[in-house]
Amino acid sequence: MNANLNRKTAGFILEQKIPVTIVGVGRKGTDFMRRYGREIRAEFTQLGDRPSLLDTLAISRIVIDDYNSGYVDKVCVGYTKFITTMTQTPLIEQLLPIEPPVSNQNHSGDFEYEPEAEDVLGSLLPRFVEMEIYHAILESIASEQSARMVAMRSATDNASELIQDLTLMYNKARQEAITNELLDISGGAAALSKN
Repeated sequence: MNANLNRKTAGFILEQKIPVTIVGVGRKGTDFMRRYGREIRAEFTQLGDRPSLLDTLAISRIVIDDYNSGYVDKVCVGYTKFITTMTQTPLIEQLLPIEPPVSNQNHSGDFEYEPEAEDVLGSLLPRFVEMEIYHAILESIASEQSARMVAMRSATDNASELIQDLTLMYNKARQEAITNELLDISGGAAALSKN
């Protein structure tokens, strides 16, 4: 799972025409990017298995501040999307600038906002970015737990099959040894009765 996300991210970075800065979340991805000489702006490796929104706010703050200051002109987030227990897909999605959804409906007329639209967006957009980053982290954690569960189930099935095979081999060897001992005893008894 981590290798697939690292490959997807590396491919995405190589496609970019401008330098890429990374905010690493998780040890394996951060180590991978460091090994290949990528600039790491910040790293977060101690989130644990059940991070709260408060645990991820520092990540969001770095992303929002870097975008607002002009340090970066685009922010993308790479994560593993949980689809089913057996399927997790690595994704890279643009987070900033936020692209409005394409609408097929024509809305005519003006809308009045109170407070002003800029004030509403000014307070909602940072919360949106925070939730998107938190969502990506939770999707990755769910994918990781699912991959672990599948791997453990596979290991258990393989161990059970191996135990059955070894038990069968042991029983066959034991039966063969008993048969050989009986043949030796009956052969010895037959030899004694002839004499």
